[in-house]
Amino acid sequence: MKRIGKLAGLTLALALAVGAAAQPADAPFASTYQRREAPPLAIVGARILTGTGADLADGTILVRDGRVEAVGQGIAVPDGYERIDGRGRWVTPGLIDAHSHLGVSSSPQTPLSGDHNEGTAPNTAEVWAEHSVWPQDPQFRLARAGGVTTLLVLPGSSNLFGGRSVTLRNVPAVTVQEMKFPDAPYGVKMACGENPKRTFGARGRSPATRMGNVALFRRAWIEAADYARRIERARSSGGEPPRRDLQLETLAGVLDGDILVHNHCYRADEMAVMIDMGREFGFRIGTFHHATEAYKIAPVLAREGICVATWASSWGSKMEALDAIEENAPMIHAAGGCAIIHSDDATLGQRLNQEAGIALAAGRGAGLAIGEGEAIKWITANPARALGLADRVGTLEPGRMADLVLWSANPFSVHAMAERVWIDGAAVWDRADSRYQAPSDFLLGQPGQGAPR
Repeated sequence: MKRIGKLAGLTLALALAVGAAAQPADAPFASTYQRREAPPLAIVGARILTGTGADLADGTILVRDGRVEAVGQGIAVPDGYERIDGRGRWVTPGLIDAHSHLGVSSSPQTPLSGDHNEGTAPNTAEVWAEHSVWPQDPQFRLARAGGVTTLLVLPGSSNLFGGRSVTLRNVPAVTVQEMKFPDAPYGVKMACGENPKRTFGARGRSPATRMGNVALFRRAWIEAADYARRIERARSSGGEPPRRDLQLETLAGVLDGDILVHNHCYRADEMAVMIDMGREFGFRIGTFHHATEAYKIAPVLAREGICVATWASSWGSKMEALDAIEENAPMIHAAGGCAIIHSDDATLGQRLNQEAGIALAAGRGAGLAIGEGEAIKWITANPARALGLADRVGTLEPGRMADLVLWSANPFSVHAMAERVWIDGAAVWDRADSRYQAPSDFLLGQPGQGAPR
């Protein structure tokens, strides 16, 4: 109790509530996330974008026991529900950031707080991002204030295989297990192009070229396939399995289809090469990240069922980003593909809705008639698909987890603010309530922060 008395008010009180011990699991570093109890909720009279394509004027949404109970027009509100007047406001699913480094590249940023790049070798598939996550990173709260309820936290892109990703619920917590999305699939971060060849070529090491990148990728997949075969032979014959290898274990998980591939890749020609490499070794790429030239092969990506997580307004940072256009996501969408707006940046992660608005406006300017009901998928339903969670979050449908945002205006507007945010039906942000704005423990006592009330 002495320790609890020192914690930062509501922020950590909420953390303790959501972090109550969950059922034990066989997996290592199992999630202890647990939904907080909250009273039934009704938002009435709002403009509701469900994430399914529906755009409901004067809509009502009912939430009970952490799930969406009903959504539509003309729905009666049962007795006992907290009733919120949504007139003049918009409701969307909670936003999902499909490419974040919160917690692994923490604030304040110092040389010792950057834990996202294990750039010591071209292949570090053995590392797991969750083992670097600092839950008290103040940027998590700022992302909540921007409507972000779920994040995919990835290792960096300095090497070919950066390691495993982790999916987090954006709730206050003191351990990463309390934030870890239960039963979310793991992903592996891969990077092609300039980053790995620059990192290692500058040291006089391989890879130093794009062909070197691909050669080392292929060598790693050959070793992983051999490791998987040896495990299967031991399983079928009752023999001794090979010694456990964390690096090969991750890559074998990709070959088995248990671990998703998140591939940092900018240029269209390199994306085509990576698709072919997947065919060679029998795995599929789930999402190309950044992918600023995806518009050049939009029909190919749609046909392959590969999502594209990109920006609208980020370009020119390096040679491979020079052909970026604001219409990238709308063009992927128009081709029938899975377009996503992501952040890759703590500041941009606070305004994913505005970045999606830039892309939407650019698409409309290019003659692509895309409505808000479709565009909201870029920051809700489509990233849920990329994370392997489309049946749980990303849309406001009966039975889905009740992650939702009440916006002050059209969420694609620069004037829109997330007034209130819920995760699993429990409030985690309220712009009008100072209890939800308490700073991280780390910031207590810092000038201008004050103490939580």
